[in-house]
Amino acid sequence: MLWHGNLLPLLYHHRNEGVVVVISEHADGEIIARIAENLGFGTVRGSTSRGAARALLAAARVVTEGHDLAVTPDGPRGPAKTMAPGSAVIAHRTGAPAIGAAVSVRRAWRLKSWDAFLIPKPFATVRVAYSDEARVVAADAREAANAADQLRVIMDVAEQRTGG
Repeated sequence: MLWHGNLLPLLYHHRNEGVVVVISEHADGEIIARIAENLGFGTVRGSTSRGAARALLAAARVVTEGHDLAVTPDGPRGPAKTMAPGSAVIAHRTGAPAIGAAVSVRRAWRLKSWDAFLIPKPFATVRVAYSDEARVVAADAREAANAADQLRVIMDVAEQRTGG
């Protein structure tokens, strides 16, 4: 999992690793999907506001097939750094652990967008950090959706580990 605003540097960092990214079906998502695919990512299209059920099923299938899945739990519209339930539902359905990823950059541009989208300046040092694994333990999908706050904790840990 990663925050939407940190998407660009993490896409670059994990290029050509065979990771699959969940990307919205909106017009902005199409731009990001093309960039991700050119960097060697697979894509699952859909979001909480468009194609949610189809995206959750496809994402769960990708994880079950053994691929790593990247999800922005606050995308595509925010609010920034808030947890939508999709990540927890996927983790619960597949039994796969969730890991938070974060970046810090001292020299960067931040877009004036809802997520303060991060674009590192040339030659900037980008620090990437990860949380430990966390598993969603829940009796059913509804309880798993309510467990999204548990996953917020691992995102906080990843951010603390960047030292930024």
